[in-house]
Amino acid sequence: MTDALRFAFGTLTVFRVRVHRWDRAAGGAAMAVAPVVGVVVGVLAGAVGALVAWRGGALLGAVAVVAVGAVATRGLHLDGVADVADGLGSGKPAEDALRIMKQSDIGPFGVLTLVLLMLGQIAVLAGQFGQSLWRGALAAAVAATAGRTALLWGCLRSVPAARPGGLGAMVAGTVRPAVAVAVTLLVVGAAAALRWQGGVAVLLGVAVAAGVLRRCVRRFGGVTGDVLGALVETSATATLVALALT
Repeated sequence: MTDALRFAFGTLTVFRVRVHRWDRAAGGAAMAVAPVVGVVVGVLAGAVGALVAWRGGALLGAVAVVAVGAVATRGLHLDGVADVADGLGSGKPAEDALRIMKQSDIGPFGVLTLVLLMLGQIAVLAGQFGQSLWRGALAAAVAATAGRTALLWGCLRSVPAARPGGLGAMVAGTVRPAVAVAVTLLVVGAAAALRWQGGVAVLLGVAVAAGVLRRCVRRFGGVTGDVLGALVETSATATLVALALT
């Protein structure tokens, strides 16, 4: 468990953590505890957002949540969203699309996707903070946790890696379906206990991410680190939207 948490925080956050084991077994265990990373990042972002919203208003608090989440993860997942959008939008064969995703620059599809995604997150969080500081902070924590829960489904044993090397290949195919189901149900139960709509929102968020995963596997032949990052942001955003609509 200690190695799993070290691996998870060392690869998914900016926190300085010494990773003692770097192998597929540790990677699979890390993906199983990835929602713990979501809880920590989400609570931190929600607390900062609530403080800013208290002094500067709901909109500024929402921006603070998104900013803290991006800083705490080095923008890793946002970069994944942009790269996947460029790869899917290119319309090129899998090999060429993967090469586009690996480039450092961001194309028009990536820019547009990032703008819409972050605007959506900020809009929902501003609405939640507008109702109460607690609702805004809770929405941030639930969404961040739901995002990391989607990682388990992206790393199922039935999902191959799209290319050798990198974090995607390290963790692809390492999570058993029973573990993914059990962890997801645990997160859903915890979210529902805090706010009944939270459980429904987490389920919808993970379901939307599963749809994106299916599209990426068909298009690229498997998952990459960018695809996993896109799943995190997709699930988090869909969870927020579900909270707003319910």
